[in-house]
Amino acid sequence: MMIYHVKKGVLVFALVAASFLSPAQDTHKRYVQTLDGTAISFSMEAIPGGEFVMGSEKGGKPDEMPAHNVKLSPFWMSTFEVTWDLYEPFVYKDLEVSQSTDDQVDATVDAVTRPTKPYLDMTFGMGKEGHPALAMTHYNAIQFCKWLYVRTGVFYRLPTEAEWEYACRAGSKATYYFGDDVAQLGDYAWFAANSDEQTAAVGKKKPNAWGLHDMLGNVAEWTYDQYIEDFYQQAAGSVVTNPVAVPTKLYPHSVRGGSYQSEAADLRSAARMASDPFWKQLDPQIPKSNWWFPEAPFVGLRLVRPVTPPSQEEIMAYYDKAPIKDF
Repeated sequence: MMIYHVKKGVLVFALVAASFLSPAQDTHKRYVQTLDGTAISFSMEAIPGGEFVMGSEKGGKPDEMPAHNVKLSPFWMSTFEVTWDLYEPFVYKDLEVSQSTDDQVDATVDAVTRPTKPYLDMTFGMGKEGHPALAMTHYNAIQFCKWLYVRTGVFYRLPTEAEWEYACRAGSKATYYFGDDVAQLGDYAWFAANSDEQTAAVGKKKPNAWGLHDMLGNVAEWTYDQYIEDFYQQAAGSVVTNPVAVPTKLYPHSVRGGSYQSEAADLRSAARMASDPFWKQLDPQIPKSNWWFPEAPFVGLRLVRPVTPPSQEEIMAYYDKAPIKDF
């Protein structure tokens, strides 16, 4: 089941479903997910459950304070940011068909709503094969997760903001997951100082202690949470279990990790970022697209799979929220 509680007007929930466990869930080990009938696959790292200090204890920005204790259930997180190799078959049905061994797409998969075709090159000339998919809206990212669910039968979703920071830190309490020495950042991240203002193929930099690559830099990553500037203040002095600010508004949502455009300070493990209507400023459509952010070629996503999934009803409720129109 999914447990909800309200604290100071903000809805918080924990995914604590009671459902059968697959062998992979029983062992909670790294695994590779394949998409049947295609050559497409992606790997998922096992992230142990545990407790950590979220946010900045000193020297951080106001929205990173106060530092507070968070307890999280175990989950898996994708080794790499989602690449165009995996994302593009969701965007283009014809491409998915061409990559399928039987030259067709199952009717249940075909029924998943796909994005409107972008009116410009969403790679922005930065590269496609092995490069992170980018510039999708929060709604688009969740619908991609639904497509994966129908494709695989496995519940994939966006990380909560707490899950993201916990996985990024991988047990570290330092400024960056590798330590406090900013001079080492180039070994772990593509950012303003070394990116040549473009994305790079995933996995070219050193991973963190839990095997996750590009948690800092390359593209910033969606979380599920509504961005609430003072959200951490609600948890001061307590241990919060599986927190999330359930999104109810179109803006802003919380984005993590910084990007190839970011300065070093914005790649700290605790650093927070928020989506902005400006990301659609040049969108000529009326109403503006539910699917793409033409002014945000720096935001992408990473997948999470909870060890204990929600019920079927709760899964579909997660995926089937209607988009909020952006005028």
